[in-house]
Amino acid sequence: MRTKIIATLGPASNNVEVLKQFLAQGVRIFRLNFSHGSAKDFAPLVQKIRTLEEDLKEPITLLQDLCGPKIRIGKLKKSPLTIHKNSFYFLGKGEETSENFIPFEDKSLLEHLKPNDIVKISDGGLSFEVKTNSPTELILEAKDSGIISSGKGITFPGKKLKLSAITEKDKQDLIEGLELGLDAIALSFVQGPEDIAKAKAICDKKLGRCVPIIAKLERQAALDRLEDIVSIADGIMVARGDLGLECPLPQLPFIQKKIIRLCRKMGKPVIVATQMLLSMVNNPMPTRAETTDVANAILDSTDCVMLSEETAIGKYPVECITYLKQIAEEAEKNIFKIRKQIDLPANGHSEMFIAHAACILADKLQAKALLAHTNSGTTARLLSSFRPKEYIYGLCPNPTVSKYMNFFWGVIPTIIDENPKDHLQRVELYVENSSLFKSQDVLVITAGHPKKNEEHAPTNLIKVYIK
Repeated sequence: MRTKIIATLGPASNNVEVLKQFLAQGVRIFRLNFSHGSAKDFAPLVQKIRTLEEDLKEPITLLQDLCGPKIRIGKLKKSPLTIHKNSFYFLGKGEETSENFIPFEDKSLLEHLKPNDIVKISDGGLSFEVKTNSPTELILEAKDSGIISSGKGITFPGKKLKLSAITEKDKQDLIEGLELGLDAIALSFVQGPEDIAKAKAICDKKLGRCVPIIAKLERQAALDRLEDIVSIADGIMVARGDLGLECPLPQLPFIQKKIIRLCRKMGKPVIVATQMLLSMVNNPMPTRAETTDVANAILDSTDCVMLSEETAIGKYPVECITYLKQIAEEAEKNIFKIRKQIDLPANGHSEMFIAHAACILADKLQAKALLAHTNSGTTARLLSSFRPKEYIYGLCPNPTVSKYMNFFWGVIPTIIDENPKDHLQRVELYVENSSLFKSQDVLVITAGHPKKNEEHAPTNLIKVYIK
């Protein structure tokens, strides 16, 4: 299986036996949702996974998903409050003694609202239209009937909010997560590249280096600056839950396709998340629509598919992984049946063209595999972006980079020794000593061959190697 599975851990999956079954099915990335816990809460689970990692002798990636600035209404005078279609309600300012008053603390976020704007409450369940917004009152007209309760989420679709993607809680969680040894960060409610830069600065200050930052796309403002965000982020998550509240639902499939296309063009890994197999929280098999949704995400070229409630609190966490793996394997067969040729590079830097040439060469020679020596993960990432039929072995002496490569489609991260110093010799030595390759197997190697007196070089060579 080339597509990577991300499993969210929770009460249904935090025991060693379930974790072992996940690993046996090929899961190598585990998501820890810091909306429902702290570093202290997750510490015992992290220790279990690190012990399993030592036994497995393969890199396992722990993804810290930060809470972000979730916006909520305040405490209602009467909770739950019954909402009647076409009735009027105050939001944050107005007649506070009225039962139709919906408390909202941060008044600065209301300043941008104009008549006819839409407000969604109860995680998008109910829509309201702004009728009046003055210094003393903000009046909404309900477009739906239903019930809301205190503390429910509220969104302002299409509006850029004066909010940092990193709250004080996130900063604390991020620092404590780094101390716990987590391997990658998913940053919620990103609105622009400056949010990613801020997270990287915190990591650099704490560790003296960066860990991979995955930008979760959940706001229209992020879509408006999509290329800038993809450029700076180490990966992208199509977080369809909150994104579906910000954007019209009929547009969501095409937004997903656009994001995936851009990530492939720019050689960045992309994750599709939210409700992939949601019915399996309570049922032992997925619906036909869910099966099709997962397959289409893979056919569109997502690197990873992510399960949330399905594996965190669902009744059938292992069965979810089993079905996801089976769907992925079937979809991948069809990728190669449908595709007529490997896509051409979309931009002009030399490393991208070398990666493309290596994939073409491996295809024409019917090579056993592609092998990439990489210090940063870039070579393996670029090879992956062309979706070759051959598996890619990402050889790296750095465990942090090896864990980042778990996000790349078709890449098998492999930690190798730093000796010999010559990168090409390292790869050849690995091939000769590996039982994965038989005598006379044809392999295509890419590496960065440094000049004399230089430690590193960008990818600059391709070699056909016969064991």
